Amino acid sequence: MDVLFWGVFPYICITLLVAGLIWRYRSDQYGWTSESSQLREAKILRLASPLFHFGILFVLVGHFMGLFIPDWMTEAMGVTQHQYHLLATFGGTAAGIAAVVGFIGLLWRRFVNHSVRFATTARDLVAYIFLAIPLALGAIATAANQIFGADGGYNYRKTISVWLRSLFMLQPQVDLMANVPLSFKLHIIAGLLLLAVWPFTRLVHVLSAPVGYVTRPPIVYRSRRPATAASPEKPGWTPVRATAAGGEDAGGAPAQGA
Repeated sequence: MDVLFWGVFPYICITLLVAGLIWRYRSDQYGWTSESSQLREAKILRLASPLFHFGILFVLVGHFMGLFIPDWMTEAMGVTQHQYHLLATFGGTAAGIAAVVGFIGLLWRRFVNHSVRFATTARDLVAYIFLAIPLALGAIATAANQIFGADGGYNYRKTISVWLRSLFMLQPQVDLMANVPLSFKLHIIAGLLLLAVWPFTRLVHVLSAPVGYVTRPPIVYRSRRPATAASPEKPGWTPVRATAAGGEDAGGAPAQGA
């Protein structure tokens, strides 16, 4: 089971992520959006969306620092393991709370507001479910092991971090995951499943950047001010009975301009 979960399953999820993104980009570029519902409701979105996005951004930065930067590198910069643990615990907890609160606000908006709920698709529900599970499991793992855990918390940089880096070396060290706390294992599995379904949901917009807006031509909008003209013209079409030569209708009256 260790070989299956920590030596095979990660590569399956990564393959689905890469292949799915390529397929989605080639077959559904017009659907590669966040499918914003801001026009349907903006009051709750204005508060919940920044909380969730900035919170999850700092959570991802913390994950990157803890999983991809070896402990010997931070120690070489003068940061002890205890100092790193305090920074990661308090900073990660604050970012996690912001992400969870923002996510709850987005869920509340999604299912309470009638207009937004009616616009919700099955693909949206999949994205919310696969986002909610790793968020909840990550909060549980942090609280159980890092905040209220004994001996100053669990040092995942000696096990999980080394295992994750070994995946990219194509030499997975599955034995390192044997004694990892269950809450961390479930959190990792949920995160891998999220990566597997990522290309098939609205989450693909995370991989987009508005680079084209820098060089796109300006958009011309019609002014709200009334148009001014030397001689005001009456609205309407030029009568069909107007002659091309004289510009007068059958009764002798001048034709009206369009």
